[in-house]
Amino acid sequence: MTGFSLGDLALGVSTAATQIEGGDRNNNWYDWAQRGHIKDRSSPDTAGNHWEVWASDIELLDELGIRHYRMSIEWSRLEPLQGQHDPVALEHYRAELTELRRRGIRPLVTLHHFSHPSWFESIGGFEHADGVTHFLRHVRYVVTELADLVQDWITINEPNVYVTGSYFTGLWPPGTHNWASVVRVFNRLATAHILAYELIHELQPDATVGVAFHLRTFKPALPWSPWHLGLARMLQYLFQEVIAEAMCTGVFPYPLKRPRGISPGKYYDVVGINYYTQSTITRFDDGTAEGVPVNDLGWEIMPAGLVQVARWANRNFPGPIWITENGTCDNHDRFRSRYIHDHLRAIVESELPIERYYHWCFIDNWEWDEGSVPRFGLVHLDHASKARTIKESGRFFAEIIANRGVTETMYDRWVRHQYYPKTEWHLSRNPRL
Repeated sequence: MTGFSLGDLALGVSTAATQIEGGDRNNNWYDWAQRGHIKDRSSPDTAGNHWEVWASDIELLDELGIRHYRMSIEWSRLEPLQGQHDPVALEHYRAELTELRRRGIRPLVTLHHFSHPSWFESIGGFEHADGVTHFLRHVRYVVTELADLVQDWITINEPNVYVTGSYFTGLWPPGTHNWASVVRVFNRLATAHILAYELIHELQPDATVGVAFHLRTFKPALPWSPWHLGLARMLQYLFQEVIAEAMCTGVFPYPLKRPRGISPGKYYDVVGINYYTQSTITRFDDGTAEGVPVNDLGWEIMPAGLVQVARWANRNFPGPIWITENGTCDNHDRFRSRYIHDHLRAIVESELPIERYYHWCFIDNWEWDEGSVPRFGLVHLDHASKARTIKESGRFFAEIIANRGVTETMYDRWVRHQYYPKTEWHLSRNPRL
């Protein structure tokens, strides 16, 4: 059987401000692009123009039947200068959130999604001694001004990917290669989340607050090799387990160190999971094995891995789980419907407490250092005209929502003819890690 029922699982879509809004030249990613670090030489300044056409984008969400929408607030728009807030930008976000609520679409708002103001980057970001204090000022302002429209909050998106890209590989701003910086920023982000969690609940007691963790499975290339086994276990621990433990429980495992004023406890209402791929390990790096299904960025496609990481999260941090991102780079929409089907089916058959699934992403966007080439959207974006066109996979997703599951007829129409491409090389480096 290839059909399934969603049961109580709610479906939605995700976006991030820097990746779709366009027009903001006051953040660390615009500055990074201006310095020539984006593969296709594009810039978030010319992203999807959502800042201007947000109302029609919300109409498109409504047309697709979306009732859960994850978005982020661009810190650099609200606080363009240190300590100075822009009331016009605030009213813009209030209008967008008001329209979402009017149409019965529940927003999930992320407070830090890889980007922040240029002034914050210039003082050292979260490496600065007052970095956490500046972030908490941002949190207080946003929650105070938007709590009447938002109940669900993600404090920080993918802290492990942010730290890896920005302070380990150096592919992201500020382009640092320093292990001491990695540990320091991990410590600061964990502290920032814990204090933000407490602050949000002080301001809005009935809020739901969590982190969107990037989790993946780590597979030793040779399962009988002690070297591969040890490296896979070490990378899994350092990349995701340490930061998840610190943020969720206030226990700071080695190499982190719990700061003064932070006590062990429960600092999450929901565990957010961003899941995309599996890593095949032969060295202190990330790879993809030969002959496995992959997307157009060479990331391995492994639906069962989503259940594996969710099971690990539920064992260590019991409670509701939201899949805050799951999707694939498929530039010609050749296999995205199969990807959606296979991952949703894995979820509903898992019997884990997964309440929501947010597909990444709504509209083709600006994919950080990869630029505008990779396409993850349910909706096609013409980068020149900014015109939107719903893809076949978007129609399939809308039909799943409308029917509360997948029927055999739907499978035959949307999925059966699709096949994943496979690698023809060995151990391709995965740029996400």
